[in-house]
Amino acid sequence: MSEENAAPPQVRMNVVTQYVRDLSFENVLARKGANSGDVQPDIQVQVSLDASKRPVENQFEVIQKYKVTAINKVNNENLFLLEIEYGAVFHIEGVPDDQMHPFLLIECPRMVFPFVRRIVSDVTRDGGFPPLNLDPVDFLALYRQELARRAQAGNA
Repeated sequence: MSEENAAPPQVRMNVVTQYVRDLSFENVLARKGANSGDVQPDIQVQVSLDASKRPVENQFEVIQKYKVTAINKVNNENLFLLEIEYGAVFHIEGVPDDQMHPFLLIECPRMVFPFVRRIVSDVTRDGGFPPLNLDPVDFLALYRQELARRAQAGNA
């Protein structure tokens, strides 16, 4: 079989480990002793990602950072602030070097997002609010936005 007809290498991805690197939940409403009767939360979610090569061959670490802010629509007061950094270590083979960066920042976060979503839901519920089920994150759009931001910063 010639090299031209050889099948592309099979992509293999395994999650080696997942962990909460940092977690903070501040229930501002309870701290102020406010009445929770007239609360209409406006939820804002900020997401950022970071990826790095690990010393072990074919291993990469991806960190997802979420900042969830809830503000009361009635009086614009803060209700709660949740910040979580969630890490995962992946063993990845078969991804060409020029495609590794988008793979790490799109496919890897997509794979472990359900675990982050569950933690956010549990923490908000345990913190005295209805469980917050994060909407699915479009990691491809997030990646494209970051590329556009970097291109614009490079042209400035």
